[in-house]
Amino acid sequence: MKWANPYASRRDRMIIEQLAARGVSDRRVLDAMRHVPREAFVPEGLRDAAYDDSPLPIGEGQTISQPYIVGAMMQALGLQGNENVLEIGTGSGYGAAVLAHVARTVHTIERIPSLARRARETLRRLGYDSVQVIDGDGSLGWAPAAPYDAIVATAEAPRIPASLRAQLKPGGRLVMPVADPACGQALIRMVRGDDGKDRVENIQSVRFVPLIGAEGWSDEKEAWRAREAMVGHAASRLGRR
Repeated sequence: MKWANPYASRRDRMIIEQLAARGVSDRRVLDAMRHVPREAFVPEGLRDAAYDDSPLPIGEGQTISQPYIVGAMMQALGLQGNENVLEIGTGSGYGAAVLAHVARTVHTIERIPSLARRARETLRRLGYDSVQVIDGDGSLGWAPAAPYDAIVATAEAPRIPASLRAQLKPGGRLVMPVADPACGQALIRMVRGDDGKDRVENIQSVRFVPLIGAEGWSDEKEAWRAREAMVGHAASRLGRR
């Protein structure tokens, strides 16, 4: 998976300044993000901004996440290298490429056909042949390859989809953004309990595109209306104090 490019120094700076300096310390994650050429996953006109500390548009109203958020989510999965992983929201394919360095098998699902096709071509060109890109509704997961040791979603849902929980092994980890009345969206980690009791923790507030699908939002308008309602409710509660 070699890639000759002039961006190596920018990538090293990203690792030091955007990831390690903010608490991403998992050596496997840092090494993976040091090896994956992020510039190959953004539109050609934005390649000079590939290592900026911000998300970037990739078309179809979608974005490639800020490098720090990618690193924080990968670290939260706690991967050791032998896991079967599902990613919800392929986008550009960058997250799947990082996962390919830290997991045994990666299945990634994307609802927008043009993005899935482009990500599949980029991953194949860079030699990530172990990544399977699937066209479909990510809110329903991908049952044919379940159960998973870990699931990561790069779009915000109103709640944890039941299908994703059901496709996790006991002890498996789910990391994803969900609607939160306190901050709009919260990045959560759920560990599936073998006793039927799941452990859920709030990692940090985030901002992601909505997860559209049968167990997500029906469309972007519904997601925005729900966020506005939550903000209004929170403001009214503060006003009554």
